[in-house]
Amino acid sequence: MAAAAESLDRKQVFLRLRDHYGEQAWWPADGPFEVMVGAILTQNTAWSNVEKALARLRERDLLNPDALCEIPRDELAETIRSSGYYNQKARRLAEFADWYRQQGGLDALRQRDGQSLRRQLLDLHGVGPETADDMLLYAFDQPFFVIDSYTRRLLQRLGLIQGKEPYDTLQQDFHRELEPDPELYRQYHALIVEHAKTRCRLRPDCDGCPFVDGCGADVCGGPS
Repeated sequence: MAAAAESLDRKQVFLRLRDHYGEQAWWPADGPFEVMVGAILTQNTAWSNVEKALARLRERDLLNPDALCEIPRDELAETIRSSGYYNQKARRLAEFADWYRQQGGLDALRQRDGQSLRRQLLDLHGVGPETADDMLLYAFDQPFFVIDSYTRRLLQRLGLIQGKEPYDTLQQDFHRELEPDPELYRQYHALIVEHAKTRCRLRPDCDGCPFVDGCGADVCGGPS
């Protein structure tokens, strides 16, 4: 492993990304509830497919909890077909919308502390840690760092992780090294997404990469 990679911590990784790409924006949505719907739809699919599904939901005026509870399940599944696993996701959306209404909606949920709300989200069918933290960070403005496949790939190539660590372990590392700032976490996540799309792909494009001096990807000259 190159020495440059070993010397980086998570804050330094953020600074390099920000200096290279500039400030970013991520998770485009018209309001918090759409963020939550998108977090469920984006499971196991590309965001471009989610955008198509959200557009169809918007066209049919279904981006609200009442509509998602009332529409027949097969119609909802067909509406979100582009997102993949559409029957499963239709069930998850309907059950999430029902739970959301029963809890009193956004204002009531925002009154709960982050850890309590996270536990409740994780108790819902089909909501895992990444989906819950997407909702917490982007819809509820809570400081929970999102660990996705892009984050694992980058950290592993930089030698900061082995790659098989549990989700919560990786998240705690970020929480320990960074101040609990939702805007910082959102910006960091957006930068990782941008880097993964433009440089740190499955087969990376190392030309101009801000980490090329210490990356562990074999095509960049380091160990795989």
